[in-house]
Parts: sequence; structure tokens; C-alpha cells
Amino acid sequence: MKHAAFAGRLVMLGFGSIGQGVLPLILRHIDMPKDRIEIVTSDDRGAGTAAEMGIKHTVLPLTRENYEAELRARLSKDDFLCNLSVDVSSVALITLCREIGALYLDTCIEPWLGGYTDPSLSPSQRSNYALRESALALKTGAGPTAVTTHGANPGLVSHFVKQAMLDVARDTGHDTTVPATREAWAKLAADLGVKVIHIAERDTQVAADRPKKRGEFVNTWSIDGFTGEGCQPAELGWGSHEKALPPDGKRHDFGCDAAIYLMRPGASTRVRSWTPLEGPMHSFLITHNESISLADYYTLRDEKGAVLHRPTAHYAYHPCDDAVLSVHEFAGRNWEIQPEKRLMMEEITSGMDELGVLLMGHKKGAYWYGSRLTVEEARILAPHNNATSLQVCVAVLAGMVYAIEHPNEGVLEADELDHARALEICFPYLGEMAGVYSDWTPLQDRGALFPEDVDTDCPWQFKNFRVV
Repeated sequence: MKHAAFAGRLVMLGFGSIGQGVLPLILRHIDMPKDRIEIVTSDDRGAGTAAEMGIKHTVLPLTRENYEAELRARLSKDDFLCNLSVDVSSVALITLCREIGALYLDTCIEPWLGGYTDPSLSPSQRSNYALRESALALKTGAGPTAVTTHGANPGLVSHFVKQAMLDVARDTGHDTTVPATREAWAKLAADLGVKVIHIAERDTQVAADRPKKRGEFVNTWSIDGFTGEGCQPAELGWGSHEKALPPDGKRHDFGCDAAIYLMRPGASTRVRSWTPLEGPMHSFLITHNESISLADYYTLRDEKGAVLHRPTAHYAYHPCDDAVLSVHEFAGRNWEIQPEKRLMMEEITSGMDELGVLLMGHKKGAYWYGSRLTVEEARILAPHNNATSLQVCVAVLAGMVYAIEHPNEGVLEADELDHARALEICFPYLGEMAGVYSDWTPLQDRGALFPEDVDTDCPWQFKNFRVV
């Protein structure tokens, strides 16, 4: 099925695992000639893949000094820049696309090289909160559509949240009319009593014949992306039900004030969470844009602007076991990346990515809704993919289709897109979609061996989720 036709040129910036995985989907589902597509990337990864597909592949690292001239030579009005790169400023690219009149999409709001770990910046200034605020500042006025942060998470999971809330509304006897405005969605979250939203993910993919070795960082998706965000402060949307800031928690002194950060990296911060197949798990609280955007989007305010209800929201990520070992070694090296990096793709022998959203605090306790995609299914569905990458790639496709269908909506986050249309495009590539209720809380089996400082009056306090 062709979801959209596009007459302009497409520049794909970056061609790592996501670029190589999404290109077959673009060719399959967007009607456009191959000679209108060019890959611009910092190294020769994927050159053979591009050649097999008949797509121009240019090795050209973009910098502060050359990005404008190089992209102006390749883009004009009504063209499309699909940004899947790292270390190139998203804000700079969005600004340029607005001037040119080109459409834009990315999966993460990136700073220039070094921005995640710049010691001259405060933790607040190098947070995802700050990066998001810099992108939101571009929302003023009309312009070509720029879809920001639309991969699996951030991105696809925002559509999961909306569908999950409609499911909970249906199963608790609530009105199931689909809200038409941001304010109506926020009121639905408040009426349902949703206090906490986890992006609860468990990756079980393994390469049985090639385990991680010393001095090697192994992962099923971008290693630079994972380690970059893992070195940022742990961040979370901060709910209105929370009684007290964590001892190392800080508020930002600018922006929407929907989130806080911890004075420690996300790759060393653990939280309790739950998925249906894994059950209870200790996960990394890695900073992500959706942790902030979800809390902000679902903030219900009164006429004077005071907050009436806001959920706590954050990522709870248990990567594949080799990635957990890699993070442990990475931390032991004082956050200096290992000399070798290996992105697992063809060598994966089994496993799945169980990616969903866990809504907690409503009448039925907890509800997980999401995708269970095995590596075997992923390989059948699309070439050059594993389970993790395909969940990202199909969301990139959905975001591109939305921009083509709605070309003049300015800067948009995933929460602002039509969730039903996005899911319609994504569902065929997500394996089994599951919705499961649970009586799990972070207080389960606590204090049996050692007494703990927990809040038994409100199980949904962040202090109960945090592993200390």
C-alpha cells in the first residue's frame, strides 16, 4: 500500500541502523522516484545497502560551518529533510528548513557535537528539557511541517498512550468519545485518575554465538544515541500527586515546569517497572523527550493557569542483556565509551522487544499497552531490521506520511499528531499488539528482607518506584 505520494526531493541525513531500516519502508509505502532521494551521512556505513536499492549515498559529515551551504544545495521548497543523524543540531536544521520551505522530521532533538556532555553547561542546560524548549521556541508562526522526536520512543509511544487511555475509559465505564483537543485529552487523563505513565520496555534479543566481550559496547540500536542520552541527567515529568522532590531532584528555572531532573546520569539511575511478559523489573531511567512532552501535554489547568492534574511520566528501559553489561562497564570507565562498538543486527539469534506504555493509578490499577515484536517477525516484515529498529523505523514512516499529508502545520510533537492515523500505518509492523491489566505496584514484595522507606498510603509516589 502506498500511504502517500511525494513529488519533492528527499534528503536522508544519517544512515546508521535506523536509516538503513527505514529506507525500504519509504520505498515501499511512499510513491516517489528513487532518483529524488539522497543519503548524506558522516561515514560509509550502509553504502552497500544504498547501492543495492539504487539510492545515492554521499559521505559528508555536517558541521556548524558547512551544514547550511551543503543542505541549501540539496533542498528547496516542498522538499523533505529526514534527520536520522547524531551530533547535528536539530534546531539549526529546523530553522533552515523553515527558511527554505522544506518538510522535516527527526527522532530526537540533537545538539551539536559535545552538547550532551559539555562541562561548561549546567545539568539543566544540557537536559532534554532544555533541548525541547529550544525546539518549541520555533513553534511561533506558520511554516512547513516539522515533526520532532518521532521514532518509537519518543514518538510511537505517545500514540500508544492515547489508545491505552481510550481502552481504560472503555473498561471503566467512562465516555469513550475521542477527545478533539489537548485540553480534552488532559481532562480525560485526570478523570481516569492516571497518575503515572511509564514507557516500559524490555528487550530480550540475544546473539547466542557472539556474546559481549570486554572493552566492547553492544546494543540493538544506536550506541552513540544510547550513550549520549545515558550521560544526560535522568529526567522525568513530575506529577501533581507527588508529595516531595527526590533529595537529588531539581526543577528548571525556565520553560513549562512540567519536569524535573536528578543530579545523576540516567544510565546509573534505576526504577521499578513492569511489562506483561517480563513481570517486575529494574529498569534504567534514561532521559527521553516523551517523559517531558507527555507530562506537559496531559497537564490540566484551571482558568488562571494553576495545575489541577499532571501525571508523572518517564522511561523505564531494560535493554538487552549485553547492553546492560555494556552500561555497567561504561559506568566503571567513568563514562568513557569502550574502544569497540558493535550494533547487533544479523547476529541476533532470538528474542523480542516488548515496548509499551504502563498507565497507573486508575480504577483498574495498572494497564500496559504496546508492541511485542520478535526478531524473527521483524526480519520477515522488513529487510535490514531487528525488533528494536523496526519499531523505530515504522514510526519514522508514519511521521513522514503525516508531514506529507499536512505540510503547513509548523513544529509538531508526536502528542499533537493524529494517533489513529499513525497507528494505522504502524500496526502491520509491530507484531502482536497487547493490552494487559495488572495489580502490580512498586510496593509488591517490598520490605520482606530489609525495611524500606516507602509510602504505603500512595503506591504511585516516585520514591516507591526508585531503586536506591
